[in-house]
Amino acid sequence: DTIKLDEDLVELETDKANVPIPSPYAGILLSIETKEGDIVSVNDLIATIGDSGDAHTTASTATLEKTPTENATPADAKTEPDASTPDYSAKTKPVSSESAASVVADIGSKLGVTPVAERVAAANNVNLSEIKGTGAGGKIMKDDVEAHVKSGVSSPSVASAITPAKPQVESVSTPIAPKATSTVAPAVQGSTLSAANDSRVERRPMTRRRQVIAANLKNAQNTAAMLTTFNDVDMTAIMDLRKRRNEAFEKRNGVKLGFMSFFTKAVVGALKAFPLLNAEIDGTDLLIKHYYDIGIAVGAVEGLVVPIIREADGKTFAGIEKEIGVLAGRARENKLSLSEMMGGTFTITNGGIFGSMMSTPILNYPQVGILGMHSIIQRPVAINNEVVIRPMMYLALSYDHRIVDGSEAVRFLVRVKEMVEDPETLLVEG
Repeated sequence: DTIKLDEDLVELETDKANVPIPSPYAGILLSIETKEGDIVSVNDLIATIGDSGDAHTTASTATLEKTPTENATPADAKTEPDASTPDYSAKTKPVSSESAASVVADIGSKLGVTPVAERVAAANNVNLSEIKGTGAGGKIMKDDVEAHVKSGVSSPSVASAITPAKPQVESVSTPIAPKATSTVAPAVQGSTLSAANDSRVERRPMTRRRQVIAANLKNAQNTAAMLTTFNDVDMTAIMDLRKRRNEAFEKRNGVKLGFMSFFTKAVVGALKAFPLLNAEIDGTDLLIKHYYDIGIAVGAVEGLVVPIIREADGKTFAGIEKEIGVLAGRARENKLSLSEMMGGTFTITNGGIFGSMMSTPILNYPQVGILGMHSIIQRPVAINNEVVIRPMMYLALSYDHRIVDGSEAVRFLVRVKEMVEDPETLLVEG
């Protein structure tokens, strides 16, 4: 096949997205060194590209080199290369996964691990979630991993299945069995072994994205002092406003007026009032961000992804709705770029679209706050000493208690509630 410069060669699955890798050369695709589903590392050979005509030359050269040694006398065999034969080795260009290094170098960054530390951890079968990083923002450094190895603390063999650097998948015929020194009760061990060998059990390898999602979530739990506070919001006013204005809004902007733009605007307003919810820890310092890149969690086929609405405070309701629509569509098609999912300052997740009534969302570390939206349910509430039925939604704010005090978190969530219950003000100010 003829390959053009920058033509997509393969699609690389990372923890954040499926990323097309462009060819660094133009020429003829001579060989493919990997197959679909293979796990590759930086510098692994994935293909060979040669100049035009090299594929034909290669076949001819192989035949010519083999014939003299079998049929001719030693005097007849050529010991010098024919000047008319192109130097194939000089003209072919191995395409390695190093060409994708700029794309995948950040695979450990979201987890808070340097690439070198990832490689050392993988080589020593170390579970990174067991290590407390000493780098900026709690990032795990090479020295942290080496110190862990020297301490003699061994990680369970299953840890290699979620190590971001080199995920390993056990074969069906090799059940994961604890060591004899394990403190797990024999009955539990037997149950695990029985399930692994049971013909009714299907074993599936975790995708790269799912492995790192699992590691990221566990890292957030192990690192942050997470706490969740709850409130409920009366959605009557916002639903009435949408009913009155949606038709004109859609006609004018080409997009429907959804709930998410109201919550995004409300969150930005609350972050401006309580800036510690828009910060992160960097060693012994706090990094308070005076910009508002809001992550919107979106369900995709292979796991949750969080594309970012950049500088949400400067966007209109229509701008936010349009961007959410585009990013959600790209997420469902696995076409989000890494740049579209990196660097958020706060996250909003909506379990209500799946029917969730209440949950405690896990932080998107190193962020220190995440707002959980839920289902709108008709419930009886007391208003002016009367019981009335209103469309109510529970809100959940998970936060890092190391930075944010409980009183500040509660007031933040109350501010979000107040703004959502007074959407006209949001429209005027937004």
